[in-house]
This record gives sequence, structure tokens and C-alpha cells, in this order.
Amino acid sequence: MTGLGVPGILLLLGQSALRNESGTIAVQMIVTEEAKHGHDIPALKQEDVSAYERKDRLKVQEFVPLGDSALDLVVLLDDASDTNLGSQFSDLRQFIQAQPSATQIGIAYMRNGTFDMVQSLTSDHSHASSTLRLPLSSGGAMASPYLSLSDLVRRWPGKSGRREVVMVTSGVDPLGGLGAIDPYLDNSINDAQRGRVVVYTIYTPAGGHSGHSFFRLNWAQNHLAQLSEETGGEACMLGFGAPVAFAPWLDEITEHLKHQYNVTFLIKPAQKAGFRTVRLSTEVPNADLVAASKVYVPAAQ
Repeated sequence: MTGLGVPGILLLLGQSALRNESGTIAVQMIVTEEAKHGHDIPALKQEDVSAYERKDRLKVQEFVPLGDSALDLVVLLDDASDTNLGSQFSDLRQFIQAQPSATQIGIAYMRNGTFDMVQSLTSDHSHASSTLRLPLSSGGAMASPYLSLSDLVRRWPGKSGRREVVMVTSGVDPLGGLGAIDPYLDNSINDAQRGRVVVYTIYTPAGGHSGHSFFRLNWAQNHLAQLSEETGGEACMLGFGAPVAFAPWLDEITEHLKHQYNVTFLIKPAQKAGFRTVRLSTEVPNADLVAASKVYVPAAQ
């Protein structure tokens, strides 16, 4: 694959791999660089990054800083949230309006296992922020939030290959059962990994009984953490109560978006398409890399 500039390097859903004459496939991942506590984020170059599948080192073909390049960003709020979520709207509006002009922002609400796009992706951030509304805060709106996320990923409303979600929810899934295994969560992680969608989660209590059921909330927060960890995002929560302010978390997400790279590496395809576990690392002091735990690789042809 020849070198591509930032506008062209990101590929659309289902097109994240290109075949080479060597029998390998060029696969892309979004990686976020973090600094270790108390340090500035160092600049990275292609030779600073290594990719591994188990013990096998993969060739890193390209490493492109994304910075303020084109981005589809959907703020996805749970319609089953407590109406106290409205107290966070000022922070959410500031976050939306602070994003770069190349970022297209959409506002959507999770309800009944799907999503209601109240504002399509737009570069008019002020208008997007004005479309925030109070959640219904009704048990009738509560299906699996992970079904809603999967629906969004599968029917992504934008055209950019760089796709990210800020998902505001309690994480409580009345359809997925009460325990460690939730098939809807697993499916949403697979959908996000296959679509190369990074998911940030922010905990906010649900309305009604689900908002104060310790057993439900404990598993729900574990599931939100798993979702973000496995898609390359970050989970934001502080206990089971409503957070005082979203601002510190939203500021952290903004910093993450500024320090992302598109990594292209070569991998040998198997006879069947599927997910492969790939690990990215760097030896640059004080730098940490955060990425999805798996990448989807098409079958050999």
C-alpha cells in the first residue's frame, strides 16, 4: 500500500484492510497516546511503535498523527437516565463547542434498543449543543444500551473513517441478564472493533429502580469499563452516585482526541475471517498506547 495523507488514510466501515502481493493484509487501528502520570505526552514516530500478535512482531507500515483531522463524533445519551443528567448539559455543551472545526458532531438518544438521532453530524457545534434535551427517564425507554450502540455502529450516519462515541449511560442492561456475561455487550464490542469505533463511556444513574440497585449497578459499571477498554476508549465513573461534574472527564477525552494516530500494520490472513488479538507498544519513556484489544482481519483469498 502506498503512503496516504491524513485525509485519505482512514477507510470506511468494512474496508479497514488492504491486500498486498506479499500475502499479508494491511490493517488499520486507531491508537491513543497517553502520558504516564506527571509527564507531558511525548511525540512519537513510526519507528517508536511496535505491533505484536502473540510473540510475532508485525511490520508497522504507517503511523500517521490524526490531531485535528476529520472525525465523526456522536454524543450518545441514554433516554433512561435520571433527569439530573440535565445538570451536566453545561459541561457537555462546552465540550461540544470546544472541538476542532473538522469534527462533525451528532447528538443521539438510546431508546428501546435503537437510537434517535436528534442532531445529525454537523460542523455547527453551537447548534449541535443546543439540541441536547432532558432524558425521558422512563423504564419504558430502557432496553439494552448495548443494542443501541450496535445499531448506531452498524448504521453509522457519517462518512469519515475516524469514528468515536461518547456514551452517557448507567450501563444497566435489563435484557442482558445479571452477571458477568452479557451477549449484547459482547456483540457491541465486536461491532465497534470491526467498525473501528472508539467508545468512551461516562456513567450517569438511571431513573427509577434501576438507578439505585447496587447489584445491577456493580455489573453495569464493570460492563462499561470492559466496553471502553476493549474498543480503545476510556471509562469515566466515580462511585454509583451522580457525578458532580462531567468537565474533568470531558477534558480528558478532548486530550485523547488530540493525541491519536492511525496505525497500519501487515498481518497474514487466516482461512476464515475473524478477530485477532494485536498488541501495540512503545519504548519511548513516559508514553503509553491505548487501542482496541482486537482487530478484524478478512479471510485469505
